[in-house]
Amino acid sequence: MDERLFQEARNRVIGKQRERTGIGTLQEKTLHAVFKNYYAPDEGMHEIPLGAYVADIYTGTEIIEIQNGSFYRIREKLNAFLSEYTVTLVYPIPHTKWLIWMDEKTGELSQRRKSPVTGNAYRAFSELYRIKDFLCRENLHFRFPLVDMEEYRLLNGWSKDRKKGSCRYDRIPIALFDEVIIERREDYLCFLPYELPEEFTSGDLARTAKLCAKTAGLTLHILFHLGIIERLGKKGHAYLYKMNAEMER
Repeated sequence: MDERLFQEARNRVIGKQRERTGIGTLQEKTLHAVFKNYYAPDEGMHEIPLGAYVADIYTGTEIIEIQNGSFYRIREKLNAFLSEYTVTLVYPIPHTKWLIWMDEKTGELSQRRKSPVTGNAYRAFSELYRIKDFLCRENLHFRFPLVDMEEYRLLNGWSKDRKKGSCRYDRIPIALFDEVIIERREDYLCFLPYELPEEFTSGDLARTAKLCAKTAGLTLHILFHLGIIERLGKKGHAYLYKMNAEMER
């Protein structure tokens, strides 16, 4: 993580292009553009055709893909790239987020409001589940940057205040809070807090890491799939787990 380089990438994208054309009016959304410039300041590495697909970044030895949406949509592209290249998949996660509502007719913006939810890297597991068949590939790596950002949403929803069911217009990164890097199987151990008991359930993980039950369950499902933890049986209706003896912190 390099905050100076991140701010330089942010200024290149926002300070020039967005200043001229306005927020979100470019074909490429701001968050995607900033991270592409952060991981590859050399624009000669951007948008490189490789076979039937175009890589966000190709360094000559590695592909870096910035994915803001569902991992399911890139399964075919990922399968093609992984057959020949090392691939790092970048999935930016909102850490502290401010919401700003935009009237799509007048362009009027609301005052920004801080979201009560603070994001963490466990949010990535709902997407990892969509590509879990790829996770054992040694040439697939991940970066989960935690980003403070502003999110602009259109007032075009179905509710009376037009907010429920609304469309996200753009996300503007402000600062890079942290980054979780997964380059080998052992790196997933960072998702198992030291405070967990030797034998644990998804409820134990939820309490220890302050997660909702669904996220805790998905996390353990993926860690079990990767062989990082093993199942001992059940405790009541819940699976009981322990760390695989082959894994070391």
